[in-house]
Amino acid sequence: MAACPQIHENEEYHKRLNEDSLMHTPEFVIKPRSHTVWEKQCVRLHCTISGWPEPRVVWYKNNVSIDPMAKPGKYKVESSYSVHSLEINKCDFDDTAQYRVSAMNSKGETSAFASVVVKSRLLTHNVQLPQRSPCLEYGVKFETHIVEKFGVSFGREGETLSFGCSVIIYPSLQRFQPEIEWYRDDKLLVQSKWVQMHWSGDRATLTLSHLNKEDEGLYTLRVITKSGFETHSAYVFVRDADAEVAGAPGAPLDVQSLDANKDYVIVTWKQPAVDGGSPILGYFVDRCEVGMTHWFQCNDTPVKFARFPVTGLVEGRSYVFRVRAVNKAGMSHPSRVSEPVAAMDPADRTRKEGVVPGRPRDLSVIEATKNYVVLSWKPPGDKGHEGVMYYVEKCVSGTDSWQRVNTEIPVKSPRFALFDLAEGKSYRFRVRCCNSAGVGEPSEPTEATTVGDKLDIPSAPGRVVPTRNTDTSVVVSWEASRAAKELVGYYIESSIAGRNTWEPCNNKPVKGTRFICHGLTTEESYVFRVRAVNAAGISDFSQESEAIKVKAAIGGGILHASPTPPYGITVLECVRDSMVLAWKQPTFIGGADITGYFIDYREVIGGVPGKWHEANIKSVSERVSELKENMLYQFQVRAANMAGVGIPSLPSETFKCEEWTIAVPGPPHDLQVQEVRKDSLVLLWKAPVYQGRDPVNGYYIDIKEAEADFEMWRGVNEKATNKTFMKVCIHVEEGESYVFRVRAQNKAGVGKASDPTEPVEAVTKPGTAEIVVNVDDDGVISLNFECSNLTADSKFVWSKNYKEMTEPERMTLETKGSKSKAIFKTPSEEDLGIYSCFVTHTDGASASYTLSEESETEFMISKLFHPSSPVIPLKTELAVELLEKGRVRFWLQAEKISANGKIEYVFNDNKYKMNFDKNTGVIEMFMESLGKEDEGTFTFQLQDGKATNQSSLVLIGDVFKQLQKESEFQKKEWIRKQGPHFVEYLGYEVTPECCVRLKCKVANMKKDSVALWYKDGREIKVNEKLDFSEGVLTLEITQVSNAGIYEVVLKDDRGKDTSTLNLTDQGNTNSSTQLKIQSTEEGIRLYTFVNYYNDELHVTWHHKDAAIAFTERIKSGVVGEQLWLQISEPTEKDKGKYAIEFFDGKGGLRRTVELAGQAFDDAFAEFQRLKLIVSSAECTGNRLIIMFFTDRARVAGGLPDVVTIQEGKSLNLTCNIWGDPVPEVTWLKNEREMVSNDHYILKFESGKFASFTITCVNTSDSGKYSILVKNKYGTESGDFTVSVFLPDEEPGKKKK
Repeated sequence: MAACPQIHENEEYHKRLNEDSLMHTPEFVIKPRSHTVWEKQCVRLHCTISGWPEPRVVWYKNNVSIDPMAKPGKYKVESSYSVHSLEINKCDFDDTAQYRVSAMNSKGETSAFASVVVKSRLLTHNVQLPQRSPCLEYGVKFETHIVEKFGVSFGREGETLSFGCSVIIYPSLQRFQPEIEWYRDDKLLVQSKWVQMHWSGDRATLTLSHLNKEDEGLYTLRVITKSGFETHSAYVFVRDADAEVAGAPGAPLDVQSLDANKDYVIVTWKQPAVDGGSPILGYFVDRCEVGMTHWFQCNDTPVKFARFPVTGLVEGRSYVFRVRAVNKAGMSHPSRVSEPVAAMDPADRTRKEGVVPGRPRDLSVIEATKNYVVLSWKPPGDKGHEGVMYYVEKCVSGTDSWQRVNTEIPVKSPRFALFDLAEGKSYRFRVRCCNSAGVGEPSEPTEATTVGDKLDIPSAPGRVVPTRNTDTSVVVSWEASRAAKELVGYYIESSIAGRNTWEPCNNKPVKGTRFICHGLTTEESYVFRVRAVNAAGISDFSQESEAIKVKAAIGGGILHASPTPPYGITVLECVRDSMVLAWKQPTFIGGADITGYFIDYREVIGGVPGKWHEANIKSVSERVSELKENMLYQFQVRAANMAGVGIPSLPSETFKCEEWTIAVPGPPHDLQVQEVRKDSLVLLWKAPVYQGRDPVNGYYIDIKEAEADFEMWRGVNEKATNKTFMKVCIHVEEGESYVFRVRAQNKAGVGKASDPTEPVEAVTKPGTAEIVVNVDDDGVISLNFECSNLTADSKFVWSKNYKEMTEPERMTLETKGSKSKAIFKTPSEEDLGIYSCFVTHTDGASASYTLSEESETEFMISKLFHPSSPVIPLKTELAVELLEKGRVRFWLQAEKISANGKIEYVFNDNKYKMNFDKNTGVIEMFMESLGKEDEGTFTFQLQDGKATNQSSLVLIGDVFKQLQKESEFQKKEWIRKQGPHFVEYLGYEVTPECCVRLKCKVANMKKDSVALWYKDGREIKVNEKLDFSEGVLTLEITQVSNAGIYEVVLKDDRGKDTSTLNLTDQGNTNSSTQLKIQSTEEGIRLYTFVNYYNDELHVTWHHKDAAIAFTERIKSGVVGEQLWLQISEPTEKDKGKYAIEFFDGKGGLRRTVELAGQAFDDAFAEFQRLKLIVSSAECTGNRLIIMFFTDRARVAGGLPDVVTIQEGKSLNLTCNIWGDPVPEVTWLKNEREMVSNDHYILKFESGKFASFTITCVNTSDSGKYSILVKNKYGTESGDFTVSVFLPDEEPGKKKK
């Protein structure tokens, strides 16, 4: 026996070890069996179930779950070692039923059934019953009929309202009475002083005494028998009572008490629908002790938020609350009082004696508005025998000055509301415990909390669509508010069209996005609007709906006013609790466009369909949510237009709600056929909702004759197309009918085919027109389409590549009568593509035109892409260049312009005059310098007769700042070079005798020019004759003392120039890499990296020892710490020695590189190769695809500038890297390359994501970090600083 536990443990171990292989759905080893028992006896149903994971077992009676706690002693449920039982004690006639046991785990669900029949001993011995008495046999079916039904009711606050129904049950048994239940908005009602329910044996009545707006809603009577239940529902509207003061708002509603404690409770409510004509200024909250009649106002000033913390309650007493609204006209009636709530601490206490309490735990901010902040915490573990109280402290974030909030009166509850905080400021909070033994240590402070409303007022609802319903009601649907948090519901208002007098349709917010507005006047036209509401307030109104005349939707004298039913319901995607459905639109839409769809769904259990439920759907395919996993469902769809809601479609097939896991895609959907001709048509479709394991990469189209068998499907395209449209050519006799379907594929294979289209007859209908291209005398190009069979509702829909152009940027759409045209604004290669036009509300009138270079004549292409008369051709677009003295030149060159040509210069919408040479076509404008006011868009406008053109240059942001900085630098350089100046700044070299020689090159010297040497600010007497003719000044270090800061000053009456060299340990802090050569698609680039770059760093480039004059072809610039020189379209003249010199005010550096010989030949060959790649173009179908290579290595973002982190924490940063080929990634700390280890974890994944992790940060990790990315097209870096502080320090402060 001692081995048994060990064996059991072994089995359990292996069971856990192989959980995946052991998992399976529940199975019944032994099913429960049926029983027939006498009254007062007990019966036991039992079964044995296997399954892994261990199933959860639930027992049901007539499909209603059994709760043993609801009827103590009646039922007993037991489970032991896979054996499950249900024991029913003292059976009576009501226990005759069908019982079901359901077992469910993560792998599935299964059920088994058993019947229990209870017989009466009294009836069996003393009464002679008919042999086939249906009343006492199990399985009798009761038929329930609800007659004399109550309808939509209207009441006013303070009135009493009664309504009910008569109930007929067959067969009628005196000893059997049905169960009567009343519901409001699907919530079961119970007897109270506000609600009285009465059942007379044949009539159910509900009485609402003293109506309040909380009583508004959908009321449902449910009559329950052993055979099921029947229901009837109708809406009850409650209007506001007359205000005591004219213009006062309606009363708030749904007042509730939350988070009750010893001396604290939060009161919430809902805002009224009626504001009395002026905005509600706020709300007053009143409290009253239970048993008393005196009401006490809790707040001195009105609060706008629909939530308020009430403090100062007496522990152990019970309170009720009410709320009043106020506007500038006055006060509303008070709301209905809340349910009583007791001021008691719900937490159990463990007390000790004579102990100073410990720290409170889990302090957090549970609510923060601009009026107050609510704190919550847990009592400490050690708090003594006596009760404890609390002190709350606050401090402004960024300081360590703690201030006690409740100095005079400690609080008893672990909740506290703080008022009088400065809005917009950030605070931290902490709490201390106290008792007679002393005050304990403070809790951990909260995170910084900014005072302000975290909950925003919801946005206005979207489009409102009214639909006819009855002679006195209209169905109103609307689009939900976007990103609305904690939404309470919606208020709907109506107004007779043209009067602008609005009345509320409901006084209690409704949750859905569809509502039936009753009590309207027949044959009157109404408009509607909707507002959303949450605790923060009520949103703005939606836009008004279109006007609708109130009349019955069906039978109102309009033939086929509402749409016919949709059809062909299919499933496009299925997950655990939702399905995406699609259906085909009605064959006849009725008297107006379809405005939406309503879908109903029902469960199918054991092959028996259940009750229909409604979900509001707005498009031809949509997701139905809140379904149950592994359940079977059927669906039906109704279409709606302005005339009303149509009849529902036939129920769909039965679909199972289970998650799709197949690797291939789902079916495409929404197939449409356009441009039907005798030998071709265009098929359009939408991509599958379910993509499968990999993205969809192509589609196959199948075709067959409409009457052919399923096996006759054949493919149209051998190679998959990546578009969602295709022109299908039909090579058969005219008049044949065809159907089409589409299949999607991904890497895993080809998925399920779509539903086939309706049969399409291959015939060109009489009056069919094509799109015609026209070019007028002014060179304006347009596409024109005419339709001869328009209706009053027809519209022309233009598309490019079969995507609708709603607001085209490059075209103008015009429609007059039966003709429509699409006019090109500025034709270019961007306009190539397939243009189509479809006319709605016709029998398929449509056509397309393919605009490509191959399909047009040379004349048309020249007109489209090279218009002659209306456009002045340009040789060069508007460009900018810097001249001597920092002057800025804006210029362009026209190919040809007459003597009558006019030029205007426009800057930031202001026009200026300019100069231009009409012989050469060069147009230019000069600026002496650039100021802040010159940032903007520069435009040259040209006009020559009818011909016009313009060219713009945008100089804003970093581009403008760089140009402005270079202009200022060039101006300073020109001024500097007017007097004696340095050509090469002070540097050093080591002689063969191991002496250090200081050397600089000067220019523009004259006889009275003076060169003075300084070391550490003191002049050096140089014992040598300076020879200015050679332009070189030298000084050997051996002649003076050692290291120091050396300076040379050149001056005369024309000016002064200075050069400094730091030869100390701290000198030469700014260094650079060697000058390197890189080829690009534009030319050859020379570049170097410096330690740092700022505005004080002066940079000069030289070619063959002469300073380079920058032009459009030769440019320089800075990217991060990279200094570069770009030589566009290099020639033989560009060979030679290049040098870069930079001076930062302390010293200078010079780097050189030889761009000649093999180095030049290799760089030039690579430039030619890259240029050829970029200029190449690939034609695909009818579109011209230009390949642009912007594949330089880049840091796309994700890194902060500064990171402040506490010692001991872990730091993780991730940034996006881009470039082709994939860049090399290097991480640097304080300019030194880092290596990945256990402390620094450096990763580069998928060629896109670079991550940087420091585990257990310490103070030595503070410093500057950089990421350097590089490929053959360029280099870029990203920098950030890490600052580590100790736990007892604040960020940004030094430890004392």
